[in-house]
Amino acid sequence: MLSRFYQEQGEHVVITREQGSQFAKQIADDFNPLHDVDAKKFCVPGDLLFALVLQRYGISDNMHFSFLGMVDETSQLNFPQGNEEFDITSNDKVMMSVKRDGDANLCPSLIESLTKKYVEFSGTAFPHVIIPLMAQQNVMINPARPMVIYESMAIHLDDTNLEAVELESDTPEFSYEGKRGKIILRFKLLNGGKLVGRGEKHMLVSGIRPYCQETVDDLIAYYNNRKATL
Repeated sequence: MLSRFYQEQGEHVVITREQGSQFAKQIADDFNPLHDVDAKKFCVPGDLLFALVLQRYGISDNMHFSFLGMVDETSQLNFPQGNEEFDITSNDKVMMSVKRDGDANLCPSLIESLTKKYVEFSGTAFPHVIIPLMAQQNVMINPARPMVIYESMAIHLDDTNLEAVELESDTPEFSYEGKRGKIILRFKLLNGGKLVGRGEKHMLVSGIRPYCQETVDDLIAYYNNRKATL
């Protein structure tokens, strides 16, 4: 599933602008302008790094991912031998830190199932979840520069001896002070209707301002137009 979204150059993995952008739009349904091919500050989707980790190291009982660097088309990613703790690096700079424990399942169908379900959930958080969540506290992001940064995510599975999972959104949380805030998106993992795990995605938000319905309507219209035309 992921082979068309990266390439190997010797011991490194490289992701072109086209590959990162296609993953965002075709797999994650994510139309963040940072993932556009012609973006001034292009950024590879963090969910693609997450997906590559699952593909290479399998799915453990408990997994925690910290996103520490911005990956672009110049990054030469090094995926080390899998241990309980390891870092994905580029030119000695840590891009992602991974912690895990418990048995690892390398079942391709489970990995593909969890990858697809999670990145779809993650990619569509904006604007469908984030904007109404912030609106409950009468604030919004800066439409001219919507800074929502992927900080970390965690997954816990009660049982990894599975072939597929379903994902169900759980109660999100938003808190802020001044112009900075934090969003936690939660989800449940199900198998045959039975709860088999949980997860969280943590994001940092800056440039918070008072809520304006007209501005929000324009922002959503702009987003939907991008989605329809790109």
